[in-house]
Amino acid sequence: MSAPVDVSAPAPSPPQQTAAGAMIPENIRAMLDAALDSGNEGEVSTIVKYARSADPLSGDAVLAIADKWRADRAAARERVIRQASFLTLWTGKAELGGFVSTGNSETAGGSAVVDLTREGLQWRHKFRAQADYQESLGITTREHYLASYEPNYKFGDRAYAYGAAQYESDRFLGYYDRVAISGGAGYSAIKEANMQLDLELGPAYRHTAFTDGTVQSSIAGRGTIDFRIRILPGLGFTQTASAYVQRFNSTVNTNSAVQAKLIGPLSAQLSYNVQYESMPPAGRKTTDTISRASLVYSF
Repeated sequence: MSAPVDVSAPAPSPPQQTAAGAMIPENIRAMLDAALDSGNEGEVSTIVKYARSADPLSGDAVLAIADKWRADRAAARERVIRQASFLTLWTGKAELGGFVSTGNSETAGGSAVVDLTREGLQWRHKFRAQADYQESLGITTREHYLASYEPNYKFGDRAYAYGAAQYESDRFLGYYDRVAISGGAGYSAIKEANMQLDLELGPAYRHTAFTDGTVQSSIAGRGTIDFRIRILPGLGFTQTASAYVQRFNSTVNTNSAVQAKLIGPLSAQLSYNVQYESMPPAGRKTTDTISRASLVYSF
């Protein structure tokens, strides 16, 4: 127990002693406790880094406390995942907004996007659905639908194998139906608290029914880039890109987005999408662009 403090002469609380005997200054311990209570991994890492530079004598003790906290959290998370059903533990976002398009259709309209992810011990599941639709004077001027599902089998903290299935329909880009199936390898080249970069590469098979009656089925190569960074608290940037390269029509799609937190789970997002088709049907342009302003709900 700590020695009694003379109330007639107020003094700061003495440093706390760990089981290993190292003394942690009270101010550092208070910051560490606050970071641990917040459950924010980034804040905990920052406090550990500060403590080890400010007071090397107690730095190892602070690191030991943080490591135990991480191990306890990981063990608790593993128990929850093992006991959960497949229909639980999904996280993601729902996006609703408008867009302005140029290229094959120059108009304004609305869009809806749902992105879902489920992280398991060995498996990661990703699902995406998107719809863009616009009518002008009773005539449909844009109609784009997409649905994709991608399971990942994780070999470790960074490397994984993926499978991917995707369906698209966009008659204004020149195809009624397009189905793509792919499998390959993925790697998280950057995996930090405020930044992540995922790369995927593998073979694919695509079947496309074009609006001019042409039907193409071909082996292709698929590559994707998914980059995310938190610029400031509440402000983030994402850049995604995918490419299907094949003997016939090849496709490149990129999407850049800036997201700013508004209140609670709500954020505002501005995005710019470019889709390139190397050999579209006659009368169709090779490139379409879409600018979106959206409200995003994260869960």
